[in-house]
Amino acid sequence: MASEILKPAKGRLLISVPFLSDVFNRSVVYLTEHNEKGSIGFILNKPLDIKINTVIEDFPEFDVNVYYGGPVQQDILNFFHKSGELITGGYELKDGIYWGGDFETFRILADAGNLNPDDFRFYLGYAGWAPDQLDDEMKISSWFIKESKPSDVFNEEPGTLWQKVLKEMGGEYAIISTFPENPSVN
Repeated sequence: MASEILKPAKGRLLISVPFLSDVFNRSVVYLTEHNEKGSIGFILNKPLDIKINTVIEDFPEFDVNVYYGGPVQQDILNFFHKSGELITGGYELKDGIYWGGDFETFRILADAGNLNPDDFRFYLGYAGWAPDQLDDEMKISSWFIKESKPSDVFNEEPGTLWQKVLKEMGGEYAIISTFPENPSVN
């Protein structure tokens, strides 16, 4: 398919194959860790129908959806942002995308209206793999891998992200992006 086969790595996207039939069905996962201890990522294209101020009690009005990050620790809220210069303590993942940071600073800046909601994504839960588990899934062709861009993480149309990233990969991947979700109704 591609001239260079990418391997899982921090800052890359995992794109599920079309017929993966579990919670990762047509998911695009942003990897935040991949090493000998395992892998961690967040599903980018499964928004929940809730806003951040409904998840956190007494949180100021801040127009940001919360996303389903994955099946692990769904009671934990994580966030990505592009405000590393304002919110200290975050971990830069790639290309100015930060994971976490001083939440109290975030709360104060959000309350004062000093942050752009488009620069933030919140996730309940995450996707996690034990050591070698993701590599084993790669061997059975459960995922495609693509380099990420900030516009993938902060995508305004998460419902079309799976198709979009496959089309960008071109060739056979672009054809795969057109596969119907349920081939029996095709």
